[in-house]
Amino acid sequence: MTKALEGVRVLDMTHVQSGPSATQLLAWLGADVIKLESVTGDITRKQLRDLPDVDSLYFTMLNCNKRSITLNTKTERGKELLTELIRRSDVMVENFGPGAVDRMGFTWERIQEINPRIVYASIKGFGDGPYTKFKAYEVVAQAMGGSMSTTGFDDGPPLATGAQIGDSGTGVHCVAGILAALYQRTRTGRGQRVNVAMQHAVLNLCRVKLRDQQRLAQGPLAEYPNESFGDEVPRSGNASGGGQPGWAVKCAPGGPNDYVYVIVQPVGWQPITELIGRPELAEDPEWATPEARLPKLAKMFQLIEEWSSTLPKWEVLEALNAHNIPCGPILSTKEIVEDASLAANEMVVRVDHPERGTFTTVGSPLKLSDSPVDVERSPLLGEHNEEVYVGELGLGDEEVRLLKANGVI
Repeated sequence: MTKALEGVRVLDMTHVQSGPSATQLLAWLGADVIKLESVTGDITRKQLRDLPDVDSLYFTMLNCNKRSITLNTKTERGKELLTELIRRSDVMVENFGPGAVDRMGFTWERIQEINPRIVYASIKGFGDGPYTKFKAYEVVAQAMGGSMSTTGFDDGPPLATGAQIGDSGTGVHCVAGILAALYQRTRTGRGQRVNVAMQHAVLNLCRVKLRDQQRLAQGPLAEYPNESFGDEVPRSGNASGGGQPGWAVKCAPGGPNDYVYVIVQPVGWQPITELIGRPELAEDPEWATPEARLPKLAKMFQLIEEWSSTLPKWEVLEALNAHNIPCGPILSTKEIVEDASLAANEMVVRVDHPERGTFTTVGSPLKLSDSPVDVERSPLLGEHNEEVYVGELGLGDEEVRLLKANGVI
């Protein structure tokens, strides 16, 4: 069976997480992704190693289904080979610092001359403006995109989320731009620039908080549990801030992840009152309507927690689901790795690696009926040099030997 992006060649000049997460998605969709690395390799091959002299999980989990070649683009022959790779590619992706690729001699104008059909995608920390040259990392993007100021509890400091919305979240946005550009090329015959900034991607994911910033002009936000409001959206703990109030309630035996997140819809209030042993609250005018409950959300979830804290989270989940009440247990990373349903859905997969052995990674969240994904291991450094340089670019064996000896590949 063919893959959705079969026949699309991607020149992957990315490193660390934001870029590799994007190109891995393209590889899972069937693109031929050639990861171009310096002769020393992507820095994450050596970062956070758990085994000596073996590619780290940081690298292997972000670079599956790719081919790896090495190239010193600072050399004249390296620039010539890069030119040929650009000529043969449909997509080029990079996430170097601002201007780095330009300084190599490959401006957008030059890249267009080499290959007018290429889609050239760049991931940067910020857009044009006072932040352009700031160094961007995951949590910096969260800090400047609206996430940290709205995450945490009202009486505590701003918090980062464990979800990598700055890096991998930007990668997903980049893939959307690349696919749109490829689709437009089918009509125009031309490639184009795709620019995605990490701050912008995080902001897009925090749009509901900008919604609430504007709602503040009309007064306090009733759906929030906060007692007071200033002129900024506050941190609201585990409240969703949406139309239906929710909270994480404690369960037995009281471990760090013994919680269930519960959402109280109007239709769910009566069965909840039965479960918690307070059926009279279903008709009590002080509790019966959403409008009556909104001013005392903390008390409402305290009543639910008095019940849930006596039961294991899986029993709480079963009881709530029996009444079609929206809820979900807080799953630890250990529970996720061991979750049979996630394995069955190929979201937690085991992959064989020639040096590491078997490792666990996240599978593709994109499920296409006619483009199934087989998660393949990440490449060793320069593993496909001969395959690409000799088999595809037509270099001779002797030149490849000299290129290696001279540090060009």
